[in-house]
Amino acid sequence: QVQVVESGGGLVQPGGSLRLSCAASGSHFSIYAMGWYRQAPGKERELVASISSGSNTAYADSVKGRFTISSENAKNTVNLQMNNLKPEDTAVYYCRVWFSGVSYWGKGTLVTISS
Repeated sequence: QVQVVESGGGLVQPGGSLRLSCAASGSHFSIYAMGWYRQAPGKERELVASISSGSNTAYADSVKGRFTISSENAKNTVNLQMNNLKPEDTAVYYCRVWFSGVSYWGKGTLVTISS
């Protein structure tokens, strides 16, 4: 029984920063990769950033240079440092964890950027 839990969402003013964390637990197998997605009202869910077990990273063009993804393998945790936040970053952010042949989603954490 695998659990994926996000934390760190909240309300931030434009230009501010926020750090999201995601922890996976309950699996007997190694994690292949972890990633962050987001979904704003009326929009499709999109991949924001991902990191593989080999530490390869990828970012959406809209967040490149502002967001940084990192992992803590000993804790099965992935973090997303978000800087210079913009109103268009407002969304529910979801963590996804890949194992061999299967992936799991967290329930999401809300990030609101507003003045």
